[in-house]
Amino acid sequence: MSGTDFQSGREALGARLRELRTEAGLTGKELAQRLRWPASKVSRLQTGRQTPSVGDLEAWAHAAGQPEAIAELKARVAGLETTYRSWRRQLVAGHRARQEQGIAETAATRLTRGVEVVRVPGLLQTPEYARNVFEQNAEFRQTPRDVDTAVRARVRRQEALYDPDKTFHFLLYEPALHARTGPVPVQAAQLDRLMGVVGLDTVRLGIVPLGARLRRAPSHGFWIYDRRLVIVETVNTEMWLEDEASVRLYERSWEWLEQSAVYGRQAQRLIGRVRAALGAV
Repeated sequence: MSGTDFQSGREALGARLRELRTEAGLTGKELAQRLRWPASKVSRLQTGRQTPSVGDLEAWAHAAGQPEAIAELKARVAGLETTYRSWRRQLVAGHRARQEQGIAETAATRLTRGVEVVRVPGLLQTPEYARNVFEQNAEFRQTPRDVDTAVRARVRRQEALYDPDKTFHFLLYEPALHARTGPVPVQAAQLDRLMGVVGLDTVRLGIVPLGARLRRAPSHGFWIYDRRLVIVETVNTEMWLEDEASVRLYERSWEWLEQSAVYGRQAQRLIGRVRAALGAV
């Protein structure tokens, strides 16, 4: 999904660049000559096969005799860069920086809603569970292993759960309770933590049972910060969606999934059954 949307946005930007060129009465070869670029670069930018730099956009607009289009072009490419954030770029120095971003977003949010399909939300993770997650991510993405500092940052972010001015509402699809990111004792302690969280007055934890009838099956996890931002994680990117249409769509997804969730003692019993299946540890 994210790759397709990103490419569509890049192609739309390329179409706008081609429009500016044709309005100036220039062929691709003529524009390339003006810019002293290879003709292949003009072709790649116009067809969305290359993401232009800000300097490329400025040069293109001036060469086409339309410098007034620069602000529009910059806004388009900024939208691509801020909406789709590659993990490679975000984790270039390790996981701590991304955790600090999470702390900032949580601090600025009164109502945080999170859906997770195959893992426990970071805000509810025990330190050892988080450690296993960070170690696996670092190995998979081949990024620096700043595991200790990342775990400390994640635990610090969890302090917000005890802020009486904030509300957290989590929906977990039952497979997230079964997926083991580490040894059995780590998994058991994590499930114990979830059962304890049910009693917090700032937290509402819903579990969607495997046998529940679903109005719409959960396809991936996502987070909604108030009604201003949705963050969706994919294998290679995070999508930061701030447009009203996207927020409304994810809110509908939330509402439909919530219809299948159980809460309170029912949620605790479900978690308890998964915990009991692990045996005594």
